[in-house]
Amino acid sequence: MQISIIGTGNMGTAIAKNFKAAGNEVTTIGHDQVVKEFGELVVFAVPFEAEAGLADQYKHLLAGKIVVDISNPLNFTTWDELEVPSNSSAAALLQKELPAAKVLKAFNTTFAGTLTAGKVGATPTTVLVAGDDEEAKQTFMKALDGSPLRVKDAGLLKRARELEAMGFLQITLANRKQITWMGGFGVNA
Repeated sequence: MQISIIGTGNMGTAIAKNFKAAGNEVTTIGHDQVVKEFGELVVFAVPFEAEAGLADQYKHLLAGKIVVDISNPLNFTTWDELEVPSNSSAAALLQKELPAAKVLKAFNTTFAGTLTAGKVGATPTTVLVAGDDEEAKQTFMKALDGSPLRVKDAGLLKRARELEAMGFLQITLANRKQITWMGGFGVNA
C-alpha cells in the first residue's frame, strides 16, 4: 500500500518504520515540502495546531483518502487541559475540515519510543484506532499487519475523545516523571 506521512519528527519516523516493516511503500513529507499527490493512507504526524492549515491546503488531494490523526491537542502552555471542546476531539474537528476524507484517530496513545521498540515493557505495543468508516479501519489494520504492533478497534470516531484523554494523561505522567517516555499504557489481548 502507498502511505504518505506528513511529519519527519520522532513520531513520523517511528510510524514510518512500522508501516515499512509491514511491507508498505512509505513516503515521508516534511512541513516545507509541496505535495502533488498522496498515497491511499495519509498520516498527519504533526502537532494539533498544524492540522487545520494542512487540511485547508490539501483538502482536494485528501478527498477519498484515509487520513490518520495522531495528535494530542494538549495545551502545552499550561499542561493542564485539552484545546478542544469536551464533547469533541481533534479527530472530529479534522473530519469536519475534510468531509470527503475518512478520518481515523490512531497512534496518539503511544510514544515514539514504544512504537520503535514495538513494546511497552514486556507487552507488545498496541495501537488503538477509532473511526466511522469500517473499511478504512480494516485497511489501516491490514497496513500494519506484519509490523511488531498490535492494532485494536476502539470504535467510532467519537471514541477519539477518550483516546485523546488517555494520550493527555500519558503525556502528563511522563512530563511529571511518573513514567518514562518509553513507558505508557499496555494492552493485554
